[in-house]
Amino acid sequence: MTFRRNFVAAAVAVVALSASFGAMAQKMVLKAVDNQPAGYPTVVAVENMGKKLDAATKGRITLKMYPGAVLGQEKEAVEQVQIGALQIARISLGVVGPVAPDVNVFNMPFVFRDIPHMRAVIDGPIGAELLQKITDSPARLVALGWMDSGARNLYTKKLVKTPADLKGIKVRMQGNPLFVDTMNAMGGNGISMAYGEVFSALQTGVIDGAENNVPSLYTSNHFTTGTKYYAQTNHFIIPELLVMSKVTWDKLSADDKALIKKLSREAQMEERVLWDKSVADYTVKLKAAGVEFVPVDQKLFFDATAPVRAKYGADFTDLMKRIDATKSN
Repeated sequence: MTFRRNFVAAAVAVVALSASFGAMAQKMVLKAVDNQPAGYPTVVAVENMGKKLDAATKGRITLKMYPGAVLGQEKEAVEQVQIGALQIARISLGVVGPVAPDVNVFNMPFVFRDIPHMRAVIDGPIGAELLQKITDSPARLVALGWMDSGARNLYTKKLVKTPADLKGIKVRMQGNPLFVDTMNAMGGNGISMAYGEVFSALQTGVIDGAENNVPSLYTSNHFTTGTKYYAQTNHFIIPELLVMSKVTWDKLSADDKALIKKLSREAQMEERVLWDKSVADYTVKLKAAGVEFVPVDQKLFFDATAPVRAKYGADFTDLMKRIDATKSN
């Protein structure tokens, strides 16, 4: 009997130890990256998502945020996510456009009437369909949700009010041919350049301006380089993506996948509240710093970019009709 009791006790101990090692093996730290600084709406939204994930899994899955491009600019970050060295990233559509062409419908100039229209589209069936297409593409990324990045406008050292004013002006654009073509159509000289290189390029005169949203103009300090004119073209209203490495995704249980998708949707909604507040706050700060918000006739720029929509929108005719038919919230 003593032998049997000892055997049973030993067996129970082995099972308990195995369970303990199994639990330890299941622990996962998700490294998340963003090229924007700490405190930026997209960064905070993902950090909040991580807190919820930690609570829901009782510490089994945690998230560590690395903002400010400390682990590489967007291109390098995406490459690391694709191989599973990093797990989550907030990225622009320009990165996935070449491998998931359907998302280029969002990249086109003036495809959305305004920000409420854009939000209605990404929150609805069109947004869900495009997330799935990215996930199904060769990009090796799982598209978790959308992030609001507001409207992109021109900031230049010279006053710009019409497409004619852009003649000869070199403007930094993201490295998607569609974006460069858009700037060229608007009258400027589109220059493809990594985000991290823009500040010095503005300082040294390699470029004469760039285009981005209000929070990015302030947090990047680009407004300190003499680009004091911010033309309200609203030429792009492009949502951004929250993506996860497919390598990591495939290791998750069905329940964990469902949880991450749920929390990603919540992050999508929370981020826009943070975004709207940041736009209001940074607008005040930029104006106080001497940046002039210049009203323009947007129809002039809309008409000028018609060839871009014709060229890049040929494959999205039906989708563009659906977007146009979507009612704003």
